[in-house]
Amino acid sequence: MSTIRRHLSSISTAHKTADLPTPTTTALVKKTLDSIATTHGTAPNAKKAATCNDLVAMLEHVPNTLIGIRDRALLLIGFAGALRRSELVGLNVEDIEITDEGMILTIRRSKTDQEGQGQRIAIDYGINPATCPVCAYQAWIEASGIDSGAVFRHIDKGGHIRERLSGYAVAFIVKKYAKEAGLDPDQYAGHSLRSGFATTAARNGVNVQEHQP
Repeated sequence: MSTIRRHLSSISTAHKTADLPTPTTTALVKKTLDSIATTHGTAPNAKKAATCNDLVAMLEHVPNTLIGIRDRALLLIGFAGALRRSELVGLNVEDIEITDEGMILTIRRSKTDQEGQGQRIAIDYGINPATCPVCAYQAWIEASGIDSGAVFRHIDKGGHIRERLSGYAVAFIVKKYAKEAGLDPDQYAGHSLRSGFATTAARNGVNVQEHQP
């Protein structure tokens, strides 16, 4: 159902952009969609939040290799910034500012910011260097030699740094380390980092909405 709805949304957007009436709102389409939903169901396959403890367990299995250095930074920044996977892979070096207190991320565009007004997210230095997102980012930039453009990139078998990672790659990385940590990889996905931050904050009595910049 989610795939069908995504295609319908794309069709609708294409027609609206062309200033044409959209066919996706007709009675026939709605009736067909309702029939499919009734037959096959629409319950989403919700993924588990990667809590702080889950994340620490995953990080214990991250190797000290170029890929591992990248993955550590990706996991920590994704969690500490409560980022969607598209926001995470969309980061450029130019979007990150290192300060005395930590780092400031500028999210150019997100799911809830279609006009691209941007959002700034502050991440503090961690107490433990092994789990500090700022330290992990600096280690990745130094190891990779990246000085502009995409922060998180694909690394081929030869150790060469290639194109920007996709959102699917984030899900793969999260699942990979969840499995190595003895967790069920089928219960985790790219969104687990964002939801894990919210879950951990709630357990500590912090209202995430009130503390967003």
